[in-house]
Amino acid sequence: MPRFDGVEAQVLGLSVDSADCLRAWADSLGGISYPLLSDFFPHGQVAQLCGVLRREGYCERSTFIVDKQGIVRYADVHDIGDQPDNEVLFNELRKLEPEAAARFEAQERAAIEAAGPQPPPEADLVMYCTPGCPDCRKARNWLNEQNIAFAEVNISKDRAAALKVREWAGGSETTPTFDYRGQIVVDFDLPKLQEVLGVRA
Repeated sequence: MPRFDGVEAQVLGLSVDSADCLRAWADSLGGISYPLLSDFFPHGQVAQLCGVLRREGYCERSTFIVDKQGIVRYADVHDIGDQPDNEVLFNELRKLEPEAAARFEAQERAAIEAAGPQPPPEADLVMYCTPGCPDCRKARNWLNEQNIAFAEVNISKDRAAALKVREWAGGSETTPTFDYRGQIVVDFDLPKLQEVLGVRA
């Protein structure tokens, strides 16, 4: 998720894995833009305090928003393969600091306008994605298995592309989203993608 600087929000990732494991995971993604915290020893203590540590020793995939006073203002526990909706999180942050959020959004729009329109990737199929997105990895593997050429756009770095995805996905930054010669497929909807690309199931 992009850092919401206007709201003075800090994104942190936390896992029960060791620091070395987290470092290797971040490196496999080409680096990430937020710190990762290791809840390895005492194993899962923070996850347990938050009520998301499983008996098997790993934690649920979950999102918490904590205000400046240390009060949890939002909590969501979801399936391990699901990608949280950034727009839902932004809305929660807007509730905490609406004036700062409005300033941030104005700055983001101005930056996008100043950068001007970006040339689209020279490919019939473009996949809009984010780092760490499980469905993006599945889609990437599937496309490679099918020998289908595609270009990739990281919407966490290309905010103009992120706005485009929001328009296609009804306001959400859903990844992956595909553009095949103007035909849009939101999320890794395999039957729909196969139909659009003309690939047999």
